[in-house]
Amino acid sequence: MRTEESLTEYKYRLDTALENPFLRTAMDNFAVAYRASRETAFSGMDVDAMIQEVARIKAAAIKNNEALLAEFIKKAKKTGVHVHLADTAEDANRIIGEIARNTGSKRIVKSKSMTAEEIHLNKWLENLGLEVTETDLGEWIVQLRHEGPSHMVMPAIHLSRFQVADLFTQVTGKDQAAEIERLVKVARKQLREKYVRADMGITGANYAVAATGTLGIVTNEGNARLVSTLPRVHVALVGIDKLLPTLHSALSINRVLPKNATGQAITSYVTWITGPSECKTVTDNKREMHIVFLDNGRKKIAQDPVFAQVLQCVRCGACANVCPVYRMVGGHQMGYVYIGAIGLITTYFFHGREHARNLVQNCTNCGACKAVCAGGIDLPKLIKEIHARIQDEDGHPLKSLLLGKVLKNRKLFHTLLRTAKLAQKPVTGGTPFLRHLPMIFSKEHNFRVLPAITEIPFRDRFEKLSQPIKTPSHKIALFSGCVQDFVYPEQLEAAMKLFARTNVRVSFPMGQSCCGLPALMMGEKSAARDVALQNLAAFENEDVDYIVTLCASCGSHLKNSLPSLVQDYAPDKAAVFAKKIIPFSQFMNQVVGVKPIAGKGRKTAFHSPCHLCRGLGVRKDPKEMINTSGNRYVETREEETCCGFGGSFSVNFPAVSNEILTKKLEDVQTSGADLLVTECPGCVMQLRGGALKQNRDITVIHLSELF
Repeated sequence: MRTEESLTEYKYRLDTALENPFLRTAMDNFAVAYRASRETAFSGMDVDAMIQEVARIKAAAIKNNEALLAEFIKKAKKTGVHVHLADTAEDANRIIGEIARNTGSKRIVKSKSMTAEEIHLNKWLENLGLEVTETDLGEWIVQLRHEGPSHMVMPAIHLSRFQVADLFTQVTGKDQAAEIERLVKVARKQLREKYVRADMGITGANYAVAATGTLGIVTNEGNARLVSTLPRVHVALVGIDKLLPTLHSALSINRVLPKNATGQAITSYVTWITGPSECKTVTDNKREMHIVFLDNGRKKIAQDPVFAQVLQCVRCGACANVCPVYRMVGGHQMGYVYIGAIGLITTYFFHGREHARNLVQNCTNCGACKAVCAGGIDLPKLIKEIHARIQDEDGHPLKSLLLGKVLKNRKLFHTLLRTAKLAQKPVTGGTPFLRHLPMIFSKEHNFRVLPAITEIPFRDRFEKLSQPIKTPSHKIALFSGCVQDFVYPEQLEAAMKLFARTNVRVSFPMGQSCCGLPALMMGEKSAARDVALQNLAAFENEDVDYIVTLCASCGSHLKNSLPSLVQDYAPDKAAVFAKKIIPFSQFMNQVVGVKPIAGKGRKTAFHSPCHLCRGLGVRKDPKEMINTSGNRYVETREEETCCGFGGSFSVNFPAVSNEILTKKLEDVQTSGADLLVTECPGCVMQLRGGALKQNRDITVIHLSELF
């Protein structure tokens, strides 16, 4: 169990993980293989419909949890099962310890259970003088190393076979070769004796079926069956969120779980247990089965209108499988007990905000976790909610508090940006980049070249750029976002030329400001709401068909997050506003229809901004526009992988951001493309700065600048 640590200490742990070459290689290989395996496993199926069904089943079960628990207890008792209710982790530990004492159990074998990890059960039982042995191969390995699991499904994914061989050499006292088959044989030999001698077996459960009092356990090893049948006492520790009404509902979830977890069609073992096992051992006198249902804050979560969906998690671990940060540093850094995106949220509820405080900042907000979540949970939104809640409870850090206050005052914000163009002159040397970082940045940020504030923001250029169009094909309002307005106005200028060429009338409300996403990412939810209301007022009287933005992050935030921020203030206005939001590529490709132009067919890769492909669901339009521009689109393996910017993420965790960025640029270079196009100014900043710093022969531009 880790004690509370500062953000500096946490960042040091991350940096140390980045220096582990095997961990990096293992995580990288798995991330790539998982994508292909998952796609194959779900081939020919309506994945979205399947996930929606899981979410519906779990959400309904959560609402009916109390009745399901009562029904399960009634059915289980009829089969001879002892059922216990534990309000807290300590209650559960105490109950299981008392069962061991009352049954004279000294030797305990366990199958993998994240719920047991949640309550630190092993430590409790060992303190009682009991021998506890994990029997899942990965869990046994990390237990011997005195570590927690680094993944919910693959606990020892962070270790090499050579590390395991060294470990087994210590355990057995004999030199062990680093061959996987031999190592598995060593584990079997060591563990078989534990099964035979065990007095008690402890399992978790994936499903608790109320209609029959049945537990369902999903594993890839046969250890859970041995643990639940060989010892004379079987104890199942089950979170109350695992309760389901029928076997059919459990099977519906089980169709998705293995495919989402590891890309398997089905796991090796799906075990259903109704009542104590009838398997007899030589020394067996009386067999007992106990089920300990754990609350540990779950009822409170279920009653929370925002966080109730957390209990829809099926513990597949997919949110970690696709997380760019997890891919770089592994689960021991990307979680406390529960890892990945779900771990960033549940840590707060199960283990306290002192352990969640740093974790919730370690998110790029890329949305990859939400896109694969088997329970249909809006994980990025909840991570931001947790961050805001922690700051409300602990007090807001000065830097985020100042950011919120500045963003809420548009005139002050824009004045500061205009002033910055003068203050930056000593560090620009007349170039569009900062030659060296000002004091507000640390040396950690030298992994990229940062742009300078523009001399003339776009809002001061708009009047000259705007051309009168008597009979427009479409009427739009342009939402610039602060980065394109004050850093990259040339991206908007390029778009204005294309709008004029296609007979589109453009208006630019001067009252618009930052979209508010930076404030939300920093935990300043009230500031984000105030900014949202300002932008609604700025666009309220615009007689337009669409509100076009060239920033995918702004577009996703305005369309998906803004309505919920102001739902108690201006829900109708927000709905109208959000409906009109459309990204530049989608507007030009689908609504306007840009005619192809001749070109040299330059090999062009596309970096799909996270908020474009996942937040807005736009994938084909930018690539079609690349070909329309006379260039030749080439596919890259990591096209939809985050570039590592993530706004405040790259500020807080620059070393991790740098590694994600490097992986992205390496992938582009491997494709043979020397032109990289994207549709987000933040991504341009990250990718262009990285390409310059790393001396890569890659030109990075915004999609609008292709025409």
